[in-house]
Amino acid sequence: MQKGQRSVSTWTGYAGLGVGLVLIVLLFRSIDLQRSIELIASIGFSSVFILLPFFALHFFETLAWVEVFPPGTKGIRFWPLMKIQVIAETVSMTLPAGVAVGEPLRPYLCNRQMGIDTPVAVAAVAVRKLLLGAMQGVYTVIGALAGFMLLQQVSEDLTGFGGLGYLMLAVGTGVFLLFMVFLLLILNSNSATALHRMLMLVPFKRAKEWLLLRESGFLDTDRQLRSFRGASPMRLFKSTFWYLLGWAMLALESFIILRLLGVDISFSQVLAIDTTLVMLRAVFFFIPSGLGIQDLGYLAFFQAIGIPDAMAYGGAFILLRRFKEVLWYSSGYLWMFLSGVHLSDAEGLDPQKHVRGERS
Repeated sequence: MQKGQRSVSTWTGYAGLGVGLVLIVLLFRSIDLQRSIELIASIGFSSVFILLPFFALHFFETLAWVEVFPPGTKGIRFWPLMKIQVIAETVSMTLPAGVAVGEPLRPYLCNRQMGIDTPVAVAAVAVRKLLLGAMQGVYTVIGALAGFMLLQQVSEDLTGFGGLGYLMLAVGTGVFLLFMVFLLLILNSNSATALHRMLMLVPFKRAKEWLLLRESGFLDTDRQLRSFRGASPMRLFKSTFWYLLGWAMLALESFIILRLLGVDISFSQVLAIDTTLVMLRAVFFFIPSGLGIQDLGYLAFFQAIGIPDAMAYGGAFILLRRFKEVLWYSSGYLWMFLSGVHLSDAEGLDPQKHVRGERS
């Protein structure tokens, strides 16, 4: 059963990578590459500031992750948790179907590097993912409100219909409500146990044997999820605040790059553009790191709002953002290598083993 699921996600991921590479070829045929490189060279030492928002994003997300562990969890240490955050995000954003590997790495590494029981870590990762999604909805609404007039102004050129501002408000609200409903469901029901019962319906003997061996892990995860109901409301408020601040670092990064390049653009305009394209990347989740999708989206927005020499400045902007990602993700893989972490580790996670108190 697992092998089949991995096969589907892997092929989907490779298809997404193929689409992304085709879009990148189209991108490089569109931009003024020579002029873009000249603009990048003109920034000089100030380009180091481009790296800071991405560090801040992981820093804030780690602060939020600390807050969503079940009450009373022991062994949580900030810097080891941030290392796990960087490693898991690197895998999720760079590999075909990377989320299918990167997210399971989180509870595995929490157990391996900090001794946190796997059901506890799984519960924290589930709550983390849902709160992060809910805050993306809030971030989208804020961006749509901040740049509502801009989105309405460029709507016809970009989409062929009016009302992009209203659409993004509706999408952001819908995403927030959807993730909050899922969060309330998993915190107030036996969701993991129900999932186990549903999976037990598969007509494969080996799959059923595998699930029976791990039944207690599903039960323990449900118990840890229910423990969140007794958590302080302040912890929830703090975690949502940190996640929202983390999302805002994406717009701040874009704003810093554009201002360093000398583009006259306001932060509210950047915020509206960024929230729209981050949501677009979420729709094309099967393309690693939104390769090509976001890049062409930025070029389209820059042309629509009338940035002079958009193909040169847009090209410089995209190259700087992608080069920043290469540096950060390279450091993520280096951290992985130095920590002795392998991608196959996520597949070998055995909740039953950790429930008995053994440590890998």
